[in-house]
Amino acid sequence: MIYLDNAATTKMDESLIEVYKSFSCDKFYNASAGYSVALENAKYLAKAKEILLNKLGAKVGDIIFTGCATESNNIALQGSVKEGKWEYIFSKGEHPSVYNIAKMLEEQGKTVHFLDLQKNGEIDYVQLESLINDKTRLVSTMFVSNETGAINDIDKIVKIVKAKNPRTLIHVDGVQGFCKTPINISSLNIDFFSISAHKFHGPKGVGALYVKNKSLLRPIIFGGGQEYNLRSGTENLPGIMAMVTECEKIDVAKNLKHTQELRDVFLNQLDLNKVHFISSGSPYVISLNFPGVNGETLMRALEDKVIIGTGSACSTKKAGNRVLEAMGYSKEYAKQSVRVSFNAYQSVEEVEKAGKIIMETYLDLYERLK
Repeated sequence: MIYLDNAATTKMDESLIEVYKSFSCDKFYNASAGYSVALENAKYLAKAKEILLNKLGAKVGDIIFTGCATESNNIALQGSVKEGKWEYIFSKGEHPSVYNIAKMLEEQGKTVHFLDLQKNGEIDYVQLESLINDKTRLVSTMFVSNETGAINDIDKIVKIVKAKNPRTLIHVDGVQGFCKTPINISSLNIDFFSISAHKFHGPKGVGALYVKNKSLLRPIIFGGGQEYNLRSGTENLPGIMAMVTECEKIDVAKNLKHTQELRDVFLNQLDLNKVHFISSGSPYVISLNFPGVNGETLMRALEDKVIIGTGSACSTKKAGNRVLEAMGYSKEYAKQSVRVSFNAYQSVEEVEKAGKIIMETYLDLYERLK
């Protein structure tokens, strides 16, 4: 079986088991305790933050460790909300952990604007500029789309926003881009950046939030005051150390080049006169439309040989595809679409084989269903 739903989750690097075991069974002490062995773990925690800051290219700011990117997004967004007549801007292409916060704020009577998406999946930059004013509190947008692989131009977004209101906070959901697509936080004037370990071969149940200025956040989780009092709760040191061990190993440029080759080889196995490919920015995630066959039908027919997705794993129980529809595609088009996502450790041969199987299965289904 060939796994091509890496945007949902990736297989953990098996070498991390030893790291996880070491900090679970040997160095298992609570990093917040006051005795010497615990203080040593606090040093590991501090070192882990340095590693992530370096990987992000951040010269200023802090790292808050969380249980997942959903939690990171909630801390950044809900922790930024202020009383008063402030306005908030979100794109229509956001992950549910961001989009549903936007809808909640709207229900609470806040002024919330939703940015349209272009046909290529990027946000509408002209519309963004038109919406920024002196009341804009926060703008939140993805770095890389988890549905299509579209890459938003974060530098362009920052320049548009800060030119009209330098006080506006900028949150970037970096989950599908971190350790996959080059980014340098020091060259970007953003305030928050969310990441998740299980998207780049780390363990599940651990993530992080980059914060440029902690004083701009208020806590939404209360307890013992860990993580600068912004995310109370005993830190998951085994998961954290496994996460940073993995991200230190990753050669972003090398992996990106290989994944581009994987995507191209895969697409070469498809008849693109019959299958519609939405040109993506990131080779790690692509969206494909198979006319005449529902995406879920194709996914079920393939799952003994090739695993693909029909979109965000956090939205599989909902009909349609909100993101594709926001890009201007019909509900019918969205229903006939699937997501294919690669990882940099897959071979050209298995991806080539998967492409052939998918095309053959689609043609067989098309003939039987027409």
